[in-house]
Amino acid sequence: MKIITTLIFSLFIFSSSFSQGKIDGFYKGKNRGSLVLGFGFEDPKSYFAGTEKINLSRNLYYINLYAAYGIIDNLDVNLSLPYLSSNDESDFQDILMMLKYRFFQSATEIGNLEFSLGTGFSTPVSDYNVGGLNDIGQQATIIETRAMAHYKWTSGWFATLQTGFSFKFEETPNSLPVTFKTGKAAGNWYYDAFFDYQHSFGGIDYRGTPRPQNFKELGVDYHKVGGTLYRTLSENFGAALNLSYILSGRNTFQGPAYGLSIVYNL
Repeated sequence: MKIITTLIFSLFIFSSSFSQGKIDGFYKGKNRGSLVLGFGFEDPKSYFAGTEKINLSRNLYYINLYAAYGIIDNLDVNLSLPYLSSNDESDFQDILMMLKYRFFQSATEIGNLEFSLGTGFSTPVSDYNVGGLNDIGQQATIIETRAMAHYKWTSGWFATLQTGFSFKFEETPNSLPVTFKTGKAAGNWYYDAFFDYQHSFGGIDYRGTPRPQNFKELGVDYHKVGGTLYRTLSENFGAALNLSYILSGRNTFQGPAYGLSIVYNL
């Protein structure tokens, strides 16, 4: 179960196509840690220029290194650093650190209700380019805040709802995220399905005005669905497959994203 709790959070948090929320409802436990190595790619065939769908594609590949550690039973710290490659644009993207704190829990015969708060930040670790459709990010430093409700039934089924605010420095518009996830964590298996939403406050649109455009100012919205399948392989190792798809949005690619992660429990 400890390996599963790491895997749930760590999948693809750095990319809008793989995002499942910046925090999750499972905790590592005091002095327990894990490492996750993720691989994957996006294969979109369309792009929303503003909200207008146009034929525009790209291939994006990634490697992501993630670490999680339980400081105390109710407080976890998580770190993530991805390397992305999109055609001729390849570099480390943005390092992300998140803290989450469980401030309330109530157990009954049928399940357990918990409330948590999260905070953290992400910032670029390389001088990657901004100004084209192969960009791997917007060079934005972001302060993240999250509030989350998590309910887990004794059968292993669970449901999680989180939202918050992403405060972005410089020209990049602030955004409001919402993520709902439901699934089951029991025995050696874990699986879930999720819906992920982001709304940006203002910003400009691709191919809009003024021109030339500063892509740091693009406002990015999306509606996304996806799921995860995880299997414990041994006491120390596990592996997961992930699939997501952006349904609609603003200034974002539309299409599938696939991933594989290997988990090592310290």
